[in-house]
Amino acid sequence: MTRRTGSNRRDFLKTTSALAATGAMAGGMPLARAAQPAGGDVLRIGLIGCGGRGTGAAINAMNADKNCKITALADVFEDRLQSSLKSIKKMAERAETPEKAAVDAEHCFVGFDAGRKLIASDVDVVLLGEPPHFRPAHLKAAIDAGKHVFSEKPVAVDAPGIRSVLASAEEAKRKNLNLVAGLCWRYDYGVRETIKRVLDGAIGQIKCIQETYLASPLSHRPRRPDQTEFEYQLRNWQYFVWLSGDFNAEQHVHSLDKAAWVMRDETPLRAWGQGGRLRRDPTQGDVYDHHVVAYEFADGTPVYAFCRQIAGCQNDVRDIFIGTEGRADVLNHEITGANPWKYNGPKPSMYDVEHQELFAAIRSGNTINDGDYLAKSTMWAILGRMANYVGRPLTWDEALNSRLDYSLPEYSLDSTPPVLPDADGNYPISLPGVTKFV
Repeated sequence: MTRRTGSNRRDFLKTTSALAATGAMAGGMPLARAAQPAGGDVLRIGLIGCGGRGTGAAINAMNADKNCKITALADVFEDRLQSSLKSIKKMAERAETPEKAAVDAEHCFVGFDAGRKLIASDVDVVLLGEPPHFRPAHLKAAIDAGKHVFSEKPVAVDAPGIRSVLASAEEAKRKNLNLVAGLCWRYDYGVRETIKRVLDGAIGQIKCIQETYLASPLSHRPRRPDQTEFEYQLRNWQYFVWLSGDFNAEQHVHSLDKAAWVMRDETPLRAWGQGGRLRRDPTQGDVYDHHVVAYEFADGTPVYAFCRQIAGCQNDVRDIFIGTEGRADVLNHEITGANPWKYNGPKPSMYDVEHQELFAAIRSGNTINDGDYLAKSTMWAILGRMANYVGRPLTWDEALNSRLDYSLPEYSLDSTPPVLPDADGNYPISLPGVTKFV
């Protein structure tokens, strides 16, 4: 593989901030004009991170508005970008709208500076589908440049990243830019109605919340002889804490977000729990394969969160809210008890709805900003992970002010990642009672 020039994080942020400061133009159009197009104007969409979820988000976005086009793609790897472009073109042709896949060669950006180049191009909307490690910097750059953003979850892997995202969300509000989160259950009609009823008192006072995400391991790409360690980890980013935040952030954040939602986005006082690696192959990264976390709130309401990625076990994903007058089974859209109810309304794809509402907001000027809950729900996961890693309760404030920072001074395929395997190819994991809080 051709080695590409590394990208310095300070230079990346410096360049993108300079673009915003000089009033960078979007396709010859002032950013203020691009921020609120009329219904007939074409919205140009750029995707950073051309993996499966990023490509899926691009297709959802492409189909969400009749006057939009995918015009730019960015990824570290050429093969991922080309695979994504092929899928996007195929879906556009299937929908009989081939003109919507409008990515030319000049707008295919490859390398660690690809995201910066895409943001500096003439796109109006940036989709963030890259590994979570890179999202805080890309989000900041996009908002600084006056772009609307759809960001997948989780939005960061550490507390410094969360603090950056919270600042970017505030800047988006100041600029009247839309920031829609890939916490897709908030865009599911049935889940919305169920939680609305819970918040309106259908089950009485909430006494306990159970969040469960028991699943199988994710796919893993074997190591190739020609790969550097950095490339191997980047292609298997879900298996490395510095890139994914651990799977309780990358996957279980959906469940934690529903708990945060019904708690009116109040933050927990503290969390404690246990986790570890029972069966995950030690040559496949440093993330755990199970977490159990208890979150405590000022009013005494407990949230018990369970997640697992182990083959051959029972799989179960559910959100159960127990109140003084009933029980809500959120994913079944059902309430039992004093006020029984079952959702029977329309069931469009939540993946489509989140983009439909984003584009409608851009065109109407009725801004959506999901940044606060996107950051805080991600922080729930980081708090739980950190408590399990160190083996003691941690308060929200302790975790949010943590100095643990996974960012690197430079990014290239020859860079040294934060975690390395031993002589047998096994990766070290955090050990409760040994790992120190930073």
